[in-house]
Amino acid sequence: MADSGKSNSKNKNINNNLKNTGIYEEGMKFLMNTYSRQPVVFEKAKMQYLWDVEGNKYTDFTSGYGCLNVGHSNSEVIAAIKNQVSKIIQPSNIYFSESQVLLAKLLCNLTGFGKKVFFANSGAEAIEGAIKLARKYSTDKYNKERYEIISFYNSFHGRTFGALSATAQTKKQSLFEPLLQGFRHAALNDISSVENTINEKTCAILIEPIQGEGGINVTDKKFMNELRNLCTKKDILLILDEIQTGFGRTGAYFAYENYDIVPDIMVVAKSLGGGMPIGAIISNDEISKAFVPGTHGSTFGGNAASCAAGVAVLNYFKKHNLVEKSKKPGRYLLSCLKQLEEKYKKSVKEIRGIGLMLAIEFNSPVAGELVKLGLENGLVLNKVSDFTLRFLPPLVINKKDIDNLTLFLDKTLKGFEKNGKDEKK
Repeated sequence: MADSGKSNSKNKNINNNLKNTGIYEEGMKFLMNTYSRQPVVFEKAKMQYLWDVEGNKYTDFTSGYGCLNVGHSNSEVIAAIKNQVSKIIQPSNIYFSESQVLLAKLLCNLTGFGKKVFFANSGAEAIEGAIKLARKYSTDKYNKERYEIISFYNSFHGRTFGALSATAQTKKQSLFEPLLQGFRHAALNDISSVENTINEKTCAILIEPIQGEGGINVTDKKFMNELRNLCTKKDILLILDEIQTGFGRTGAYFAYENYDIVPDIMVVAKSLGGGMPIGAIISNDEISKAFVPGTHGSTFGGNAASCAAGVAVLNYFKKHNLVEKSKKPGRYLLSCLKQLEEKYKKSVKEIRGIGLMLAIEFNSPVAGELVKLGLENGLVLNKVSDFTLRFLPPLVINKKDIDNLTLFLDKTLKGFEKNGKDEKK
C-alpha cells in the first residue's frame, strides 16, 4: 500500500465521511454535472501531495490535468501572487502591467522564435486566438478563401467551439454539431495523409507534439521534421499546441525542442500559471502584426496576478534547474512501467510517452477501477479512456513516490490477472 502519512483506513468509507461534511453532497446538488466527480474533497496541498477533508494524504500523479509542474501551492508562486494582489489585480488591458510585460519578455527569451505574446485565460481560449491569428495572417497575405486548418485524429484542443471543431474526436464532437467550418483532419505520423488533406484553402496545421487527452500518442521525429518542411514549402503556418507538453513535461522546456524544429505559432497554458488560470499565444513579429486593435482581446487575459504567478513559475524553473532535474524521475517512472509491462503481458498492452508524460494502456477496461482503488491507497490517478491511465505528476515527484505507485500497480495487476480481469473485452 502507498505511503499515505496518516492512515487511509477511512478512505473506504469516504462517501459517508463527505456526506457528513456536506461538501460532496452540496456540490452534487448545486454544480452542473459536467464531470465524473471522484468521492473525495481535497482541503490542502503541497508540491506533489494532497490532503482531503478527513486528513488523509495522497500523492498526485495528475498535477490537476498537468497544471502544476512546479507542484501544488509552491511557496515561491504563492509569495508572488500575494505580493501582486496586495497591489493591483486587474488594471485592464488598455494599460500595461509590470508582471504582464515581464512574463511576455521571459517567454519570448525562453522560446527564441517568439517576439510577441498574447495572454488569454486558458488553453482553449488561447487555441481560439491562435486560430484567429492564423486565419487573419493568411487572409491578409493571400485571400479570404485561405482559412482552413488541419488538425489530427485523436487530438484534443479544448471544449470551446473553435477548439472543439479542431478536436478530431467524434465522441466529443457529435453532441454539439454542427461544428464550425474550416477544419480538416489528417492521420498522426502519416505525412502522405497530411499532403492529401492540404488544398488551396489550407492556412495552417495545428498539432500536439504528444496527444495528451488522446492517450499519450507521441509524434515521430521524422514526421515532425517532414511536417515543418512541408509547411515552409507551402507557406502554411505550423501551430504547436504545447498546453500539456510545455514547461519541462517532456524533459525540455518545450516539446518542440526534442524535434529540432521551430513553430510559427505556439500555444501554452496549464503549468505556466502554477495553478492560476492563464494561457498564451507566442509568435514572431511578422505573423503577430496580423493582430491590430479591435481584432482580438480578452477582459481577464494577462491578469496581473496570473502573470505574476507565471513569472514566479519561470523563475522557479531556472533557480532550481527543474527541467534537468525532472529527467531522472521521468526515466525512472518509465523503467518501472516497462517492468510492469514485461511482468503482466496479459494485462498491459503498451507503455508510451516521453519524460513525465506517460501512459499505460491495458487489454481490458480496468482504468476506472484503478483510479478508484488508487484513491483508497492514497494515489491520485487519471484515466483518459476505459483502457488507459495517464501519468502527469508534478516534476518534483521523487523515487519513493514512484516506488509507491509501482507497488500499488504491481499488487493490483497481480490480483486482476488472478481474477481474470486481464481478459480483453
